[in-house]
This record gives sequence, C-alpha cells and structure tokens, in this order.
Amino acid sequence: MELKFILESLLFSAQKPLSVKELRDVLASAAEHEDADATAKSLAKTRENDLTAALEQLAREHETAARSYRLACVAGSWQFVTQPEFSPWLRALVGVKLRPSRLSQPALETLAIIAYRQPITRAEVEQIRGVNVDGTMQTIMERGLVESVGRAEVVGRPNTYGTTALFLEYFGLRGLEDLPAADELRRIPVEKPPAPVTADPGLATTPPEQLKLEEAEKAQNVENEGQKAETGKEPQVG
Repeated sequence: MELKFILESLLFSAQKPLSVKELRDVLASAAEHEDADATAKSLAKTRENDLTAALEQLAREHETAARSYRLACVAGSWQFVTQPEFSPWLRALVGVKLRPSRLSQPALETLAIIAYRQPITRAEVEQIRGVNVDGTMQTIMERGLVESVGRAEVVGRPNTYGTTALFLEYFGLRGLEDLPAADELRRIPVEKPPAPVTADPGLATTPPEQLKLEEAEKAQNVENEGQKAETGKEPQVG
C-alpha cells in the first residue's frame, strides 16, 4: 500500500488540518497497535521529508485530475479544500459563517510591511509608512495576525513584531516563502537608532554622558596618583 494513499485517507477523515508532524505521529501510533500489519510497522519511522514528498505528489495528482476539491497546505498543515468556483452551492448547503470584517487599507499596508520586514519595530513601520500606526497595529494584533516576537538591540529595547500562523491561514499561504515578490518594499531603507552603550557586559545600560564623566574622573585620579608618587604630597586642586 502506497504511503500517499494512506495519507490521503487520514486527511479525508480528519476533522481538522494536519501537520507533517501530526501525520508522522499517527503512523507511529498505528505501528504500535496490537493488530498492526507489516506495512504499518514499516511506516512507523517514516521521515518527515518523505511524508512531505508524498503529500506534494498527492496534491499534484489531485490538481491534474481537475476535481471539485484539491489538497492544500496552509500555515504548515494539510487539508482537502473545495475549489473556489463551487462556493455558491456550498454556501446554500452550509450557510455563510460570520467572518470578521475586512481589513482596512491602512491595516493591510501595515501588515504587508511587517510580513516582508519582520522582525520589525513599530517605529520602523512608521518610518516606512510615514504615519502613526498605533491604531492599525492594535487592530491587526487583536485579530491575531501579528504578535510581539522579541526586542530590538537598540536604545530602549522596543518590541519587535512578526506575523502569526493565523496570518498564513488568513491569506492561504503555506509559509512566508510563498509571499509574492516585493523587492521594492524590502529595499526601503530604515534608519535604526544606535545600539545601547553598556559599562560592562550583562549590566544595565549606562548613558553615554555618564560614561564620559566616569572616564574623565578615572583619568584625573590616575594623574593625581602620579603626582602624589613623585612629590609625596597630595596634589592641589584648582
């Protein structure tokens, strides 16, 4: 029995999209069942690369067959989906689910900048758009399309933002590599603030002015110690 047909049966029966890891776990569990046959046991340790290759072959075969459905990978998980042209009859059958309102043009522009330039700070997004993005950032974060992914290594350590798995699902993308080419957007220069200056690794950031003052005091102390060593007297101040 071919691996691709086993995967086809699993995805056809599943109630949700399945990732390659989840499919691999199913194969491993099947091999441990008490009535597992030789085929099930032989597939217990199938590599994820082999699973992906079988899924992609299956997807091509369904596409060639030009059926009313196809096999698609969205946000890293595989599922059978109907072709868009059959939507009128499907709506009549299952009704129309309530969906969130469409994203506004400013929200889409902000989302595009984050998608192509992530990880990116809010200030960098505003540099590219040229406007304040507080409202649009709140909208796309509340919709679960964007999340904080870390902090930038610059003064103030602001949050950096990136897209989520829900973003991929919303736009029907397998991964970020499937984003349309946008070389111009990627080339827009962004002026980054200077990196924080620290007195010692691992310690809190010290303002540059304080560092200069401390260096001047150290230099004065060294000079005073030198004068004292030569004359045996405390140096006169002023």
